[in-house]
Amino acid sequence: MSNNPVLSVVIPALNEADHLRSSLKSICEYFEARSIPTEIVVVDDGSTDDTVEVALKTTITDLSLVKIRVLKNGANRGKGYSVRRGMLESQGLFSLMTDADLSTPIEEFSKLEYFVMAGRFQVAIASRDLEGSRVEIHQSKVRENAGRLFNQLVRLFFPLKVRDTQCGFKLFSMQQCRKIFELQQLERFAFDVEILFIAHKLGLAIGEVPIIWRNAEASSLNFFKDGPRMLLDLMKIYWFDLTGKYSLKE
Repeated sequence: MSNNPVLSVVIPALNEADHLRSSLKSICEYFEARSIPTEIVVVDDGSTDDTVEVALKTTITDLSLVKIRVLKNGANRGKGYSVRRGMLESQGLFSLMTDADLSTPIEEFSKLEYFVMAGRFQVAIASRDLEGSRVEIHQSKVRENAGRLFNQLVRLFFPLKVRDTQCGFKLFSMQQCRKIFELQQLERFAFDVEILFIAHKLGLAIGEVPIIWRNAEASSLNFFKDGPRMLLDLMKIYWFDLTGKYSLKE
């Protein structure tokens, strides 16, 4: 790829070798078929499996259209850190954040693209909780209810009108959105809320888009263990705002 890509696809990955084998194939084939110059940025967060090797050995049919880069954190730093690093090192005009398991199928990109790449919004986020969304494989009832409660708390304490902050499929116009990740503080858990809150403070337009979603069995998040940490992160966001961490001054 001689020039900078139009799109970067940022994938945070911790022991995701099994998911990446199929996900990277799907992503490559999709953007090759659409002739969108794309870089895939896999951010390895200290994996102990073959995550890095799988990413590096992925077959790409047209190297003039799609390339894969692997960034290695060296040690486990957290999903938020990995997303921030991938976004700040991305080279595309637009950057898509997606989970390695493609719980949101890559074909759903077209729905976010419609809003962001046409200039209607600077940020588009996939939602499982809008009319028109279709959850084909559900999480457990406990996790679904915990997720709804978490999003209600987010809307109660922060001026965000979105219904689903946690779906890991988000598209950013990087000319306007790079500042979000420069200001991001959290390295784990509620970083999704933080980046949307920063986008709001920057005055960026956020569009929420109904999508298809299929729960992946091997999700590492445990709401009983990680739920309190996510609530603590919400308090941190509030504190960071009060103490000027999200100051827009140059």
